[in-house]
Amino acid sequence: MTEETPGFDEKPDVPSGATPDDAEPQAASPSGEGAAPAGDASAQLAGLTAQLDQVRTALGERTADLQRLQAEYQNYRRRVERDRITVKEIAIANLLTELLPVLDDIGRAREHGELVGGFKSVAESLETVAAKMGLQQFGKDGEPFDPTIHEALMHSYAPDVTETTCVAILQPGYRFGERTIRPARVAVAEPQPGAQTVKADEAETADDKESGGPDEG
Repeated sequence: MTEETPGFDEKPDVPSGATPDDAEPQAASPSGEGAAPAGDASAQLAGLTAQLDQVRTALGERTADLQRLQAEYQNYRRRVERDRITVKEIAIANLLTELLPVLDDIGRAREHGELVGGFKSVAESLETVAAKMGLQQFGKDGEPFDPTIHEALMHSYAPDVTETTCVAILQPGYRFGERTIRPARVAVAEPQPGAQTVKADEAETADDKESGGPDEG
């Protein structure tokens, strides 16, 4: 008794060399499958352009912030340096102010011929150090009186001056850089009252004599 082969009635597989008619027809793919339509490409390009503009705007803002921050830092450094210099100048000026009475004593000792021996050497060293720190002495006889740097302690009249003049320096003044530590204390002399009028009349008389006198009528 012969056994039936199972699946004998099933259709055999299509051999590899079979013609397209023997194979099952495949569904035709739509035209342009796998490639984006032209409209989608334009939309993508527009989106990328917008993103690029946003990135450029953000970059510009961050660059401006960085420049502003750098400028503020530079201003801060300048302020700190200026304040440091100011504090240093104030400290030196205060120190030199405390030394002025000692310098006055040295000056009086020099005027009286008492600046001799070891005291002279110490005094000159102190004056040298003060000068190196920037201390400058001012005030001379015969210079015009300036109320911003002179302090008048004595007042008189003199016929030989044409303006208010320092005729004696009672105590020298000192400055540190542009800062006046102490004004020069002076005795001043002013022109005699009416002296300017007399001199003006004398000048007119001299002019008349040189021109031959006033015209006769």
